[in-house]
Formats: sequence, C-alpha cells, structure tokens
Amino acid sequence: MSGLGERLREERKRLGLSQADFGALGGVKANAQGKYESDERSPDATYLNGVMAAGVDVLYVLTGKRTPVTAEGLGPDESEVLNHYRALPESDRKTVRRMASALAETAGRYSID
Repeated sequence: MSGLGERLREERKRLGLSQADFGALGGVKANAQGKYESDERSPDATYLNGVMAAGVDVLYVLTGKRTPVTAEGLGPDESEVLNHYRALPESDRKTVRRMASALAETAGRYSID
C-alpha cells in the first residue's frame, strides 16, 4: 500500500486538521495517525469509514484516484465557480485551468501541519 500514508496526510492537510483531530475522526489517537501517515501501520475499515464521514476521499487514499464529483455533489460555492467558468470564452478557461493547477500544486507544497 505504498503511498497510502502520504495520501492520508494530504487529505488531513486539505481539511486543515492536526493529527490528533484527524485521528479522532477515525477513532484513533495521534500516535496511530502518525503511524498511518508514515506507512508503519494500515488503517482498518472502521477508521476509514470515520474519516470518510468527515469528507475524506477514501477512494483516493486507497488507490490514488480521486472519486469523480457529480453535479449533485457540488456545494453552492462550487456551483457558482463552475457557472462563472462556463460563461468564459475558451481562452480564459485555459488561463483559469492553469491558475487552478498552479494554486493546487503550491498549496500541497507549502501547507503547514
């Protein structure tokens, strides 16, 4: 399960939680969370179900592939952004995609525990 710990850490940081707070979602202590993130231990189904309820993309954690988002899964702010994006000409859409990619990449590099 190489990479599972790294993806789990990425999801924790995306949600802005400490190891203690994130672990509590799955019913474990911070030290167990740290072992999951360092690939020393593997989480069980109860843990994964708990973190999934908090918004973790468990498919991504396990496989490295994001769960596809359907229109029904969009929040109001996401719908608003998508509607604005769709109103743009294609040249501006390309710029928005490049900007969003750069922001997402940078956020992963410079997030703080």
